[in-house]
Amino acid sequence: MTDPRTYLRILYLFLAFPLGTFYFTVLVTGLSVGLGLAIVMVGFLVLILTLVIWILFARIERELAIHLLGAQIRPMFPPDPTSRSLWQRLLRTLGDPVTWKSLAYLLVEFPFGIFSFAVALSLISISLSLILYPVIYVVMTALYQQGLADTGGTMFPGVSIDGTFHSSIFVGFLLISAFGVGFAAVSVALMNGLGWLWARFAEFMLGTDETRLQLAAAKAEVQVEHARADQADQSRRALIVNASHELRTPVASISAHVESLLKPGREMDQETRKYLQVVAAETDRLGSLVDDVLALARADADELRLDIGPVEIPALVDQVCNALIPLARRERNLSLVHSCAPGLPRVMADRDRLAQVLTNLIRNAVNNTLDGGIISVEATGAGDRVTITVSDTGIGMDPADLSRIFDRFYRTDQSRARGTGGSGLGLSIVRDLLTAMGGSIGAESIPGQGSVFRVTLPREAA
Repeated sequence: MTDPRTYLRILYLFLAFPLGTFYFTVLVTGLSVGLGLAIVMVGFLVLILTLVIWILFARIERELAIHLLGAQIRPMFPPDPTSRSLWQRLLRTLGDPVTWKSLAYLLVEFPFGIFSFAVALSLISISLSLILYPVIYVVMTALYQQGLADTGGTMFPGVSIDGTFHSSIFVGFLLISAFGVGFAAVSVALMNGLGWLWARFAEFMLGTDETRLQLAAAKAEVQVEHARADQADQSRRALIVNASHELRTPVASISAHVESLLKPGREMDQETRKYLQVVAAETDRLGSLVDDVLALARADADELRLDIGPVEIPALVDQVCNALIPLARRERNLSLVHSCAPGLPRVMADRDRLAQVLTNLIRNAVNNTLDGGIISVEATGAGDRVTITVSDTGIGMDPADLSRIFDRFYRTDQSRARGTGGSGLGLSIVRDLLTAMGGSIGAESIPGQGSVFRVTLPREAA
């Protein structure tokens, strides 16, 4: 009796009748007209307008149920951060079960409003009449005594008003009034319970499931984490690109100064010259590593520019091999041989990047082939593909290493033990460049006998 929420619920029981009647009339009329004219565009527009009104009514009912009935209603629809068109949002709304539950709620509110209004009005009327029995008796008796009422009347079976105040009758009516107070308290409790039950019904019909909300929240959190990860990854790539680009200038400057100091005819002792030669070798190695990291960073950032066009494989193989023959002899006293099948078609690739691929593969072979070994480069054609094979008689690789040799910074145990100085980026760059050019690469190896790398590229269309 002292809880303000009780009387707000009773207020809702009276409002449910006019609101339910209004909802029922508007929605049934809109759906009937829309379905009746569905064969023409007007009916479709009427249905869309009815859906909008339908959702608006449901939201109004949510607010009334929350503020008057004290219902704890979850949102009608889970949050959807995805950008959607109007048509997609319409289809999503129609496919949501809460949409149809809200329609059922609005339609059911019409008979519920009639019932709740009748029950509340009856209970309140009976309670007031019982409570006011003594007051009515005193007022009617006074009016009769003053001649304002022409005739008496009967207020209760066996009790009539004749202008004479009877205390025994008044006491009896006081007892009826006390009963009326108790009846009013029970009536208030009944109306409050009816409002509470309708609040639970509203929670079920006008709110989405807790599981769907948790799933939507989890998806939103995943999207936020993905966005943060993408942003961090972009920042990392930009940092690598910028740092690598800035490192090229000082490395090139150091290399130029060391080369100038090592020019023939410059006087210096043998120990100083030896140190400078080490500096020159390490500077070249650092410059190569910077170039490799920059190439990978640009590939990750989609900034790798390729100029795809027809490439003559024999000319390219000759150029790369002739440039690396002196290196192979100087580093390991290796023999570098190459051959191309006659009539080999041109391939579609970036000539400079393909030259980088072959250079990396041959350098890798040089680093992993013992002194006096042989490195062979051979180009052949089959169908719509051209294959370039780079093989060596080097140390080979274990089968377990073959699945990881194209991973970044991966080096085999034999390579680490021999201290070849490789960074583990060369083969990764080869794979990324070939993939960007529409080609592929595979490897075979036998420990102690050597390795074979096969580069496959698409031939020029006829």
